[in-house]
Amino acid sequence: KLSIRRVKEQNEKLEKIVEERTAKVELQKEEIEEKNRDIVDSIKYAKRIQNTILPTNDRLDNILESYFVIYKPKDIVSGDFYWADFLDGKSYFSAIDCTGHGVPGAFVSIVGFNGLKRTVNEFKHRKPGLILDKLTDIVVETFTATESHLKDGMDMSLCCIDYKTLKLEFAGANNPLILIRNGELIETKGNKQPIGDFEHRVPFTNHEIQLQKGDVIYLFTDGYADQFGGPK
Repeated sequence: KLSIRRVKEQNEKLEKIVEERTAKVELQKEEIEEKNRDIVDSIKYAKRIQNTILPTNDRLDNILESYFVIYKPKDIVSGDFYWADFLDGKSYFSAIDCTGHGVPGAFVSIVGFNGLKRTVNEFKHRKPGLILDKLTDIVVETFTATESHLKDGMDMSLCCIDYKTLKLEFAGANNPLILIRNGELIETKGNKQPIGDFEHRVPFTNHEIQLQKGDVIYLFTDGYADQFGGPK
């Protein structure tokens, strides 16, 4: 009878310990879920802010005659973004891949967007090669202004088209331009250097291409080419 009573007491103690620990785990779980909701809500709001730097469909319709955009961020916010503008009778458009993914990449994308706007509006550059040169200066100045001396930057391809003459100009930082003409793929490579701090930097090459009716051109970041495919 004594041993049975002891076993019963031990079981009751163990049950109490389990209940206390279960309650503690549930409380921790609720706290983690609440913090996670706060973080996700903040990132979702950051996405709304980041979306303001992307040209609207109406604006793209006014800038480009025929186009499509695939934009599917892996995370809620993205290190990739696209940009377009109409300047001095020519249509400008670009696909930009910033250092990092998610939130860090999104911060760099704001620097890239502001740098592009300054380059074409404040400094009045119109040649894609010169635009990339000036954007590089702005990005380097931004990220080396503190003791941190960040090495962040971006890869990008930038085009401008004169739809009246079908003359296209292109410059690329690590990323190429793909032209499909009569079923043939023609690649114009960008310079092997990023927008940002780079030891062996040279002026970006400004390529000129005479387009033909029916040509299709593609700009893209490595986020598209690096997909593994399959159900995931």
